[in-house]
Amino acid sequence: MPSDCIFCRIIEGSLPSSIVYEDEIALAFMDIMPINPGHVLVVPKKHFRELSEMDEGTGAHLFCVAMRVERALRASGLQCDGTNLLQNNGPDAWQEVMHVHLHVIPRFRGDEVKVHFGQKEASRAHLDSWAGKIKTSMEQ
Repeated sequence: MPSDCIFCRIIEGSLPSSIVYEDEIALAFMDIMPINPGHVLVVPKKHFRELSEMDEGTGAHLFCVAMRVERALRASGLQCDGTNLLQNNGPDAWQEVMHVHLHVIPRFRGDEVKVHFGQKEASRAHLDSWAGKIKTSMEQ
């Protein structure tokens, strides 16, 4: 584990954390900069910088843990009328800690959290072209 990775240091126990869940593959703990109360991070215990480095089994397990955390969050009594699951992959996608992690963010009406991505409708020709390129890459 890289010693300069804050999540690796949390996993090894050299930094404090408020743990929600732990098993041999994953750790879930409270985000110290929460978007809303109850904001949890789910991380693999093995260091992967980005999704492309991680095996599908670990990825599937992280999502299963996130689902369990989401259910527990809704049952916890914390304000939570909905949730966002967010995974930022790479610096250009707002990833700040270069260790794969999945945010489980509680949401509620009036929480004032706003995200604007600037989406624009795409033509069917563009969508079909992009789909073809991705499909071809998946088959390799």
